[in-house]
Amino acid sequence: MDRRPEVVPFDRGDLEHYLTALVSGDVRVTAVRELRNDEEERTLKEFGYGVPLLVECRCDGDRRRFVFHTLSRNAFGHEHVSDRAANLLLDHATFNTLPGHVRSLDVGAVTRDGSLISLGDADEFFHLTQYVEGEPYAADLHRLSTTEELTSGDEKRALALADYLAEIHDRKGTDPLLYQRRVRDLIGDGEGIMGILDSYPEGLSGAPPARLEAIEKECVAWRWRIKDSSHRLSQVHGDFHPWNVLFGQGTDFALLDRSRGAWGEPADDVSAMTINYIMFSLRQYRGLGGPFRQLYALFWDRYVGQTEDDELLRVIQPFYAWRALVLASPVWYPSLDNRVRATLLRFVETMLDSEQFEPEQIDDYLR
Repeated sequence: MDRRPEVVPFDRGDLEHYLTALVSGDVRVTAVRELRNDEEERTLKEFGYGVPLLVECRCDGDRRRFVFHTLSRNAFGHEHVSDRAANLLLDHATFNTLPGHVRSLDVGAVTRDGSLISLGDADEFFHLTQYVEGEPYAADLHRLSTTEELTSGDEKRALALADYLAEIHDRKGTDPLLYQRRVRDLIGDGEGIMGILDSYPEGLSGAPPARLEAIEKECVAWRWRIKDSSHRLSQVHGDFHPWNVLFGQGTDFALLDRSRGAWGEPADDVSAMTINYIMFSLRQYRGLGGPFRQLYALFWDRYVGQTEDDELLRVIQPFYAWRALVLASPVWYPSLDNRVRATLLRFVETMLDSEQFEPEQIDDYLR
């Protein structure tokens, strides 16, 4: 059997073992070849998502044939392994419900060593992680809302968070597709701006459909403005907010729930943390004030000082808009005061109208 990785990512023994378990019979593979259309159709439709393989075999003496499908990595929402798995799982779930459609027999996975694993009976997938002791950083911010007294420990933790982001963002990626995907998902993904806007209920005070539509259009314009900035592709966390940071003693912390892939735009992480200094402060001071103003300034000064990333100030606007829209959402934050929600929505619009963000002008952006 041809074992070229791009054609057959497993050997004959692995395939026979898998098929024997699937059909409950003694399977012997006789041939594997690419299943392509004729040259005329290939000319009309040159691009494909993966070349299927025709598997010919003998099962208890009878001739059987199967088609083995995979998806290739590409720029159409298939950049990550999880994207491709999602498509194949959906195929398996839907093929057999359509009259006349070729039947799906199973869905599975090819491991790193070439083994084949059946997932046909899977109902839900799970993710198992270790347990880490600690208090979410949000607990510190809640305490500051009550005491309004900033300690040296609070300052050290804000600096530690900024240092951490500067360190991980220093590792750069080289695949422009991943940057474009991250920016596209920022706007159009279900977890992104469009998905969040769709979650705003009709009749919400201060958020009529026309206003939300205008915000969405501005965000789309920002996508075209920044989507080709792939030189900025960096290692990121992807959801770096105070509930995903668990502090132990002092400045030691662990992180939870890295999201949306390993690579992205540093502005995503910076906006996710600093918007929470703003939000906690708005609930207390109607603006950025008290200890939150100091933490905000410490974080920004430290991060920019460490990275010297001035370009960040020209790409962070739609990321701030996304994070503020999440915080202003009555679905995510149903108990938020309407006054704070109104300020966050104004902040969104001011951000999207700003060519360059200036951290020290935050008061103007919140008015």
